[in-house]
Amino acid sequence: MLAPLLGLLCSAVATSAAGLQSELVARGDYLVNGILICGNCHTRRGPSGEILPSQEVGDTALSGGQTWDEAAFKVTAPNITQDKDTGIGNYTDAELRQVLRKGIKRNGARVAVMPSGFYEIMTEHDLDAVIAYLRTLKPVSNAVPAPIYKTAQQHEIPPGGETPYTDAMLNDKIARGFYLATVGLCMECHTPWQPQAFADRLGAGGNEFHGPWGVSVSRNITASNSKGIGDWTDDEIKRAITQGIARDGSKLKPPMSFQYYANVSAADLDAIVAYLRTVPPRE
Repeated sequence: MLAPLLGLLCSAVATSAAGLQSELVARGDYLVNGILICGNCHTRRGPSGEILPSQEVGDTALSGGQTWDEAAFKVTAPNITQDKDTGIGNYTDAELRQVLRKGIKRNGARVAVMPSGFYEIMTEHDLDAVIAYLRTLKPVSNAVPAPIYKTAQQHEIPPGGETPYTDAMLNDKIARGFYLATVGLCMECHTPWQPQAFADRLGAGGNEFHGPWGVSVSRNITASNSKGIGDWTDDEIKRAITQGIARDGSKLKPPMSFQYYANVSAADLDAIVAYLRTVPPRE
């Protein structure tokens, strides 16, 4: 009698473990292909800098993408598929966590461009989910040029994002919005790249992005009625985030990642808007 009971118990445990792993992968899929906008950098773009539709990218998604040639570095976003030679197939989970949260590669070098400091806030569950999802990616062989670092790379952490959130903290709507806006890199692009800007100019915009699309300038997303989005409706803000359409109907340019933000749930969008409403107005 004992053997059948043990067999049933083992089967139940295995089924439960498989269910938990499936949930973790689904959460990672939602994050990677949504708010984390991983493909915005790690998937190749079209000739005008647009993010290519999935049918055009095919199996090469996340196998390496955009190149930045700046004063501080020349870097091509690397292959993050499971290819062992050109991707991250040989990385341990611990090494991936170190890259994501600390911006340090397995060889000890600091990454450039990837704003790992904005992922310090990520919950342990979400970090595990991202890694679990990346483990499911089909290996794609695609070697990208080695990075060239011209100056020491920084690891900037936004105020309030110094330590990981707990799952319980996400139950508060505004805290959840701050969390999502942080890992979604809203303020990484929309806060001026200047000393003390996070303290004095949070969300004020003004950064220039050069690419095949020409020059785009990040907009003011503070609660200012005259310069920011203070007098925008919730639906207008959501349309800008998920469709790339401004209040006046004009189309937003890359690198705004509305194709990925379109995958964000309605509840998460509500939380992001609720947080943005709390950002002090800056003119």
